[in-house]
Amino acid sequence: MSRLTARDFAPEVLRLFDQYVHGQLDRRGFLQGAGKYTTAAVSAEMLLAQLAPNFAHAQQVAPDDARIVASLVEIPSPQGHGTVRGYLVKPARVQGKLPTVLVVHENRGLNPHIADVARRLALANFIAFAPDALSSLGGYPGDEDKARELFQKLDPARARADFVAAARWLKAHPDGNGKTGAVGFCYGGAIANHLAVQLPELDAAVPFYGGQPAAEEVARIQAPLLIHYAEQDERINAGWPAYEAALKRSGVRHEAHIYPGTQHGFHNDTTPRYDEAAARVAWQRTLAFFERHLR
Repeated sequence: MSRLTARDFAPEVLRLFDQYVHGQLDRRGFLQGAGKYTTAAVSAEMLLAQLAPNFAHAQQVAPDDARIVASLVEIPSPQGHGTVRGYLVKPARVQGKLPTVLVVHENRGLNPHIADVARRLALANFIAFAPDALSSLGGYPGDEDKARELFQKLDPARARADFVAAARWLKAHPDGNGKTGAVGFCYGGAIANHLAVQLPELDAAVPFYGGQPAAEEVARIQAPLLIHYAEQDERINAGWPAYEAALKRSGVRHEAHIYPGTQHGFHNDTTPRYDEAAARVAWQRTLAFFERHLR
């Protein structure tokens, strides 16, 4: 069976799914709205199932891949939830100190996809650390709907503080070369922007379709930015003109790309919103950016 893509769904169904994923619409609301686009063969429930992540199908690097060494660690976060757990991945064969990259998940916590992204970075010869914002609530529950529900219970300020603590811990890691970047997706993209504002010591940030910081905060950014947006993402893109103007006004080094025809989440290869060509180019640019600023 061929893999479904965004082109297999009505644009309105994709908009409803985006609202559902980000908590603006509950399951019943999605099913009611999507009911207008069903057929005799495909119900609204089937549409939702087709759009849901398939982690096994998309895995690129197995957790037990001999080329990497992965572990779960807990680090202190005194300004956040006290501690935060995360997934630390290194190349199995290391010569010298390596650059480090913080990987920030979407609004579902440290799910299998984000763990896989961390492993991909380790294969590219980085030390990657992916914290789980849901640590204080028991961690990613193994179910995307339950994860979204837990996310609504988080204290946003404490969660942001957990990521600040994780970035500082990673920068001081004894196996690191002292340079740290951050890459994040959706919620994680907003966190990558936030870290760039909060941490003058951050060496590079790559937000994928992330919410933008307030214009008055932009002047605090010292890290170079590589910014990825999806063309068909009105919700996030609405904040880009003001962000771009503030970046230019403050002289912040930045590079931005808007990928034609793509949906929010186009880099996430677990769902039909994934765009293989755009994701490949965006990831190549991301690795090259980190090589340039962290290596």
